[in-house]
Amino acid sequence: MAMRYLFSRKEKTVINIISWISLVGIAVSTIALVVVMSVYNGIGELTQSLFNVFDPELMVEPVQGKTFHLDSLPGNDADGMAVYRVGESEIALPDGVALVSPLVEENAWITLRQAESIVKLRGVDGNYAATCGLDSMVVEGSCCLKDNEVDYLLLGWNIMVRLGVNSMTNTPLAVHIPKRGTSAIGFSMDEAFNNGYAYPSGTFSIQDEIDNLYVVADIDFVRRLMSYAPDEVTALAVTVKNPKQLGKVKKQLRKQLGDSFTVHDRMDQKPLYYKIFRSERFGVFLILSLIVLIATLNLIASLSLLIINKRKDIATLRSMGMERVDIRKVFFTEGLLIAAVGVVSGMVLGFVVCLLQQHFGIIKLGTTAVVSAFPVAMRVVDFAATFLVVTLLSSAVVAFTVRRAKI
Repeated sequence: MAMRYLFSRKEKTVINIISWISLVGIAVSTIALVVVMSVYNGIGELTQSLFNVFDPELMVEPVQGKTFHLDSLPGNDADGMAVYRVGESEIALPDGVALVSPLVEENAWITLRQAESIVKLRGVDGNYAATCGLDSMVVEGSCCLKDNEVDYLLLGWNIMVRLGVNSMTNTPLAVHIPKRGTSAIGFSMDEAFNNGYAYPSGTFSIQDEIDNLYVVADIDFVRRLMSYAPDEVTALAVTVKNPKQLGKVKKQLRKQLGDSFTVHDRMDQKPLYYKIFRSERFGVFLILSLIVLIATLNLIASLSLLIINKRKDIATLRSMGMERVDIRKVFFTEGLLIAAVGVVSGMVLGFVVCLLQQHFGIIKLGTTAVVSAFPVAMRVVDFAATFLVVTLLSSAVVAFTVRRAKI
């Protein structure tokens, strides 16, 4: 009977039109939920991929103090461990590790004539580019950090703009780092700072937060400025052989290094960003769910009018002995059919829209954006959540309408 009320072609009334309007409203809101969540996922994955270019898969740092010596790392010859050479030192790490790159990072003051910039100077060795892919984000110049005993700097895009330099600048940049155990107050520049000079070799562009802060240099150059020992580092960048084994290698490293060191994956390295991203994503889903709720409220009008229009049918069924609860089931099923057709058609159309955007990039972002078109990433969990939310909201609205109706 519910199927007949919904799909009957013999009688076209305003009630039928309202029912189809309710169906279309649910379908459109479902499309919006699927498409917006998929686009949001795409933007999130794009942003994460930009961070991943600069951040290694795993970062080992000391719990106390700022630096540590490579020889101080705890290690053993147990099964599953392998020896890796880092500079002049050899350290034992889990066999799942592919590459290890030492880091020395410190705040620095870079000047050129009247231009200046406060930056975070990250000293790296030759393996660093392979641990994260920084060389792929160089937009001007090269990724060279040392050549024939000449030191070079790889600048973030915003820092390059502030200093007014490029890879063709033949004037060295002055790099100043405060000496340990001293204060700049009451001292001359030479007394308060360790000073070094390096030429700009290129510029990278990743993300504003990184472009505005980081300068990459050769690790020995930074060690000299900091007066560090040859095996002294502030962190170790670790890359695993199999990304699927990242969690396992992380646990092995934590067990091996003990409580003296922390092991951070990329989510741990940018905790605030990932928390904000998850919160924003959940907020967007809630807002779109409210839109779905508004769309499902149309079912109240369509079902109420349908019940009024079918008074004669209800009276006939009652006289034939049909119970009131069974009659309510008919109209409840009618409402669920409207919602089911709406949500399924909306999910199918949303999938088609996202697929077209993925393959053809119909909606563009502009020539200055990192990508030319809005990125889209469809996830099964989003489709399942969409179906569940629309179904639950529709069921609640339909049950409320049928229960309040005088049958």
